[in-house]
Amino acid sequence: MVNKRVPDWLNSSLWSSPGPQPSVQSTSSSPTPLNEDDDRSTRSATKSSTVTVNAIKAGSSASDGDFTVERPGSMTAAPAVIRAETRHVPTRAKAEIRDPLSSTNYHSDDENGSSASSTTTSASAAAAISSAEDISRQAQLCQELSRKIINMGEVRRLASQGIPDGAGIRATVWKLLLGYLPTEKALWPTELVKKRSQYKHFKEELLVNPSEITRKLEKSVILDDEGTVIEDKGALPRSEIPQGEHPLSLGKNSIWNQFFQDTEIIEQIDRDVKRTHPDLHFFSGDTPFAKSNQDSLRNILIIFAKLNPGIRYVQGMNEVLAPLFYVFRNDPNEENAASAEADTFFCFVELLSGFRDHFCQQLDNSVVGIRSTITKLSQFLKEHDEELWRHLEMTTKVNPQFYAFRWITLLLTQEFNFPDSLLIWDTLLSDPEGPLETLLRVCCAMLIIVRRRLLAGDFTSNLKLLQNYPSTNISHLLYVANKLRVKSV
Repeated sequence: MVNKRVPDWLNSSLWSSPGPQPSVQSTSSSPTPLNEDDDRSTRSATKSSTVTVNAIKAGSSASDGDFTVERPGSMTAAPAVIRAETRHVPTRAKAEIRDPLSSTNYHSDDENGSSASSTTTSASAAAAISSAEDISRQAQLCQELSRKIINMGEVRRLASQGIPDGAGIRATVWKLLLGYLPTEKALWPTELVKKRSQYKHFKEELLVNPSEITRKLEKSVILDDEGTVIEDKGALPRSEIPQGEHPLSLGKNSIWNQFFQDTEIIEQIDRDVKRTHPDLHFFSGDTPFAKSNQDSLRNILIIFAKLNPGIRYVQGMNEVLAPLFYVFRNDPNEENAASAEADTFFCFVELLSGFRDHFCQQLDNSVVGIRSTITKLSQFLKEHDEELWRHLEMTTKVNPQFYAFRWITLLLTQEFNFPDSLLIWDTLLSDPEGPLETLLRVCCAMLIIVRRRLLAGDFTSNLKLLQNYPSTNISHLLYVANKLRVKSV
C-alpha cells in the first residue's frame, strides 16, 4: 500500500504543541478520576497491571484515584501498568489568539523557547483583533436574538466561532441550538411555562419517598353512627395496607421494592455529584449556593434515571450535565436562572439523545456503540494523517480506545479547563448535523496538534500524553477541526 502524502499544512510549525507547562496549583483538591462502572469492577479486579477500556462508562470513583484502560484480549498484552489520573485542569489566563494562517507568529516552546519577547507585539495585536471580533460577534448574536423569527443558520454560524461571555447570551443560544426554544420568539413564554410545569410534575411524582405515600394512606376514613365522615389520623390497620405499599413487598409494582432498587443508583449519583468540579465554588463547598446547585444536579440525574430505565444512570453523566446547568444557572435573566434546573433537564435529555448509545454497555460492540465511534475516529485520522495513524496504531500500538473513550463519552469536559470546555461546546452544539461529527473532528485535531511529539514518542510516552492532554490554544484547535471538515467535503 502506498502511504498517503502528509498534507503540507500538517507539517507547518503551527501545529507543533508547546512543551509541558508548569501547572498552576489549585487551592482545591483534584477531581477524582474516571473509574469503571460498579457493575464492571469485578471484571477488572484481577488485572492490576493493565490499561482498561471498559473503565467508566465514564465517571469518577471515590476510592480509586486512577483511570485505567485494559487492552482487549485479542491484542498484544500491554507492557507495564500505565495509569493516568483524570486531573483537574487548572484555570488559565485566556489563551492568546494568533493568526492561525501565519506560522511565523506561532512558536512552540520546543522550537523557540526564548522567543516570548519577540512575539509580544504580534500577540498583543492579535489579542486586540480577537477582542474586536468578539464584540462584533456579540452584537450580531444579540441582533439575531432580537428578531421575531430566529435565523438558526446565522445563529449556528456565529455560535460556532465561540459565544462571547460579556452579553450573557450563551444560555439562550444553547437552548436554541438544542431545540428547547422554538425559532418563533413569541412562543418562548408559553413553551417555557409548559416545560417547567412538566418538570415540576416529574419531581412530585419521581422524587417522593414511599413513606410519604404511606402517611397519606394513614388518614383512613371512618363514619360515625349518623354517617358523618370522620378523618382519623391514626395508622391503617395492618390488614388494610395495600400490598404494593408494604415495605416488605417484592412485587414489581411495589413502590417500596422500586425504592430499594433505586437506592444504589441514587447513592452513586450522590457520590459523583459531590465530586463534580471540586475546583469551582459553583459546584463545590459548604455554601448554601453550592449545595443548592448540587441538589439540582442530583434531582436531574435521578429523574433521568427513572424515566430512562434502559440506561438509568452511568458514571460520567454528571460531567456532561455540569456545563449545561452552569450556563443556565448563570443566565442574567433572574427568572430563567431560577428555573435553570427544569431547563437543564430537558436540554440534557436532548443532548444525550445523540450519545445515549455510548452509555449503554449492551451496545458497546454494535454499529451505534462506543467502540464503533472510536473506530470512526481512527479511520478519520488515517484519512487525514496516515503517517501519524500508522505510528500510533501500528508502531507504538496505542489503541485509540486507551484515550478516546473518555474524550468521546465525556464530550471533552475532562481534557480542558472549564471556560475552554464551554468554547468547545459552542462549536459542538452549533453543528446542524449533530455534535458527534464535530466532536470526532475536534478529537482528530487534538492528535494532529501534538503530532510531532507523538511521532517522536513510544507507547508509554504517547499514552501518557494523550491521557493527560497538554495545554493548548483552543482557537487553533477549533481551526484545525474546521480545516478537517473542509478537507472532508
